[in-house]
This record gives sequence, structure tokens and C-alpha cells, in this order.
Amino acid sequence: MLHLINHPLRLHADPSRVVVRPFHIAWQSDGSTPSRSHRMVDAVLAMSAAETRQQLDIVLKDFEARHWQTRRVFMTRYDEIEAQLQLDGTQIDDEKRQLIGAYFCHEYSYAAAALMNPSAVPHFDQTGLEPGSLRILMSMRAVGEGHISSVAFREGIITRDSDLLLAPEPPFATAADAIGDEEAVPEGPVTVYRHRDSTLSGTVIFPITRAQSKGLEDLRLVHFTHDDGQQEWLGTYTAYNGSHIQSELMRTRDFRAFDLVPMTGSAARNKGMGLFPRKVNGKYMMIGRQDGENLFLIQSENLTNWEGGELLLKPAYPWELVQIGNCGPPIELDEGWLLLTHGVGAMRKYSIGAVLLDKNDPSKVLGRTREPILAAANQDREGYVPNVVYSCGALRHGDTIFIPYGVADSSIAFAFVDIGSLLDVM
Repeated sequence: MLHLINHPLRLHADPSRVVVRPFHIAWQSDGSTPSRSHRMVDAVLAMSAAETRQQLDIVLKDFEARHWQTRRVFMTRYDEIEAQLQLDGTQIDDEKRQLIGAYFCHEYSYAAAALMNPSAVPHFDQTGLEPGSLRILMSMRAVGEGHISSVAFREGIITRDSDLLLAPEPPFATAADAIGDEEAVPEGPVTVYRHRDSTLSGTVIFPITRAQSKGLEDLRLVHFTHDDGQQEWLGTYTAYNGSHIQSELMRTRDFRAFDLVPMTGSAARNKGMGLFPRKVNGKYMMIGRQDGENLFLIQSENLTNWEGGELLLKPAYPWELVQIGNCGPPIELDEGWLLLTHGVGAMRKYSIGAVLLDKNDPSKVLGRTREPILAAANQDREGYVPNVVYSCGALRHGDTIFIPYGVADSSIAFAFVDIGSLLDVM
């Protein structure tokens, strides 16, 4: 009999969670007139000292209590503008600098619409814990204004008794940002940086490039070990521009700098790719869905180029007849690779199941749950998209699997399942 425990904690959308984001003009001048950026800066520089102070006071009255180190954020943003527009900063006082910085920022409620589709990995810092406890790091898909998706983070601890304790959410959040041309939207690979004074639980990664403009969706984090023993945190996600999707890869070793790298190849034109946490038989491997219905095993010599794929699983049971997909990267057990899957059944009801793949040859399916281990029911049914449960990545803690999962494309719930009982029902 399957032994699964639902944790009572729920995370919900919260319109009060706001960040100050850089306001990128991204409007090139044709050369005949000054750019909009220059025009705005010139207007502030033309203000008298009294008018500058009056306008800055209005901004600070409205926003200083809502954000962390607001004046410092404005000054930092000014420094970026000065470098980009090649301003002579020696002639600009601090109040004008702050006001210029404010004009190049805006407030954004990043999780006003939904908080969903989490993934979890072991935290990079495991110091100071009681024996048997594990510090975790969770990514979440946050949906805000314009239904634009971004990546938010939350840290926590799983105790030796399989209880979940989330770190307090900081009162202020900050946006990670790229360094580059203020007058152009970055294209291709881009690196974004966490603010030097911001906690990871208070950091949000927003779309940067045109390919990402409508969302960074469903990050599937994995703690990856390279052949030389080096550790890296990798995450596949879907970049969406409003009409097209492409799979991209987030890479970080310190959660200070995040490389956002488009992936190439025929398999990377699809969404929902889950990366194995190490090479298998000398090759990188992914689980992905290429045809909107079945699951494929994809192999590559390169982390950012993925071609082809071998059919691995088809829908087999009533709860998954419409389609199946992965619920994050495979988890390595002594018995093989445990892959959580999602299935869609009648009335587009989502459920979560599991399969066991051979450790040395993941193309071999050793076992499969005939019934779902989690399904949309009761409190998990209602929300923006009803009858959906969906995870982007679970992790092993001792003899259990910790599963964070999205509920109805609206909120996040948590469950623990005993590994032995899960293998027994396959």
C-alpha cells in the first residue's frame, strides 16, 4: 500500500509581493533625434534643485516604505544609466542621480496572479543542520501582470522527521538583472545577477530576451555532478514570447550569477525537458515530450544541443490516456532512476504517477504505477486552471521522496511519499 503524506502548508499568490525592476527602454534612436533615454535624463538635469527635491520627495513618499534600500536601488540604477549613456557624473548631484534612477525603474507585482509548478534541489549550503535534516532550495513559477511568468526562489529545511520548515520570506524582493545596452533588448545567451545584498528567497528572475518576453515557465532544477566532480545547478525551462516557445537552460554554481542559455536542436523546440543529474554511459540525457502525447529519452554530447529522441513511454492507463509528461528530472535510487510523471485523463484531470528506469540503460522501463500517487481532488481541484496537479521536480530525503507540486495553476502544495511503498506498487 502506498504511504503518502500531504503536508498542510500551502503557498498562494500574493499581490503585495512587489519588486523594483529596471525599466529598460529598449528603444533605439534612428540617429536624427536623441533617444528616449537621453530625453528623460536631459529633462531631469534641466530641473532646478528645488524641483528635483520636490519630485524625488513624491517618489520616496510613494515607494520608499514598500521596498528595500530604495535610495540605494535608485543610485545603482543611475550608475548603470551613466555608464550606458556616457554621462558626465561629476556634474550631477545625488538627488538628481536618485531621480534619474527612479525614472528607469518600475514596480511590479510578480506573483499577483499565481504561484505554481515548483521544483526542489538540495541547497548549496548544508552547514549548521541537525543530523538527518536537509536544507532545500525551491524554484517557483510566479505569474504577474500580463500573465508573464518569472522564476522565484524559496529556501527551507526538511527535518529528519520529514517535516517542512520554510525560511521566512523577506519583506522585500529584488529582481536579478543583466548588465548591458539600455537601448536594446539582449538576444541569445544572457547572464543575470542577484543583487549583492539580496537573499535568494527574495530574488526573482524576470524575462530578459525577446524570446522570453512573455515568460520563463516551469523551471526544472537539478543538482548536477560533472565527470570531474564539479557541482552545478542546472535548470531547463520554457521561454515564451507570446507565439513561440523554445527550451533554454539556466546554469549557476553560486546562485549569484545565472546564465540563461537557449538550447538548440530539434528536441529543444519542445517544452518540459527534464535533465538527468549526471551523465549516463558518457552522455547527457533528458526526458522530454516531443509530440504532445508521449515521453522520449534524449541523449546528447552537449548540454545545450539536443536532437532526436527515443520513444520511452506511451499513455497506458485511464488516468493518463490524453497525454503524459515528466514531473522533473529523474531521481537516482539504488534500484534505478525514479521518474515522476504527470498524466491527463478524462475532463482534463491531471494526476502524478511514477516509473522506474534501469540505472545503466534508462531506455528500459523496470516498473510503472498503475494508479496515480497524487491526483487533483478536494482542495487540489479549485483554481485558475481547475483539476491540475503538476510538479517540476522532487528530491530524495532519506527513505522518502519530497514532492512540491502546483495546484490548479494557482498555488503550491507539498507531499512526502515513502520510497519502499512507491516501488512496491509498481
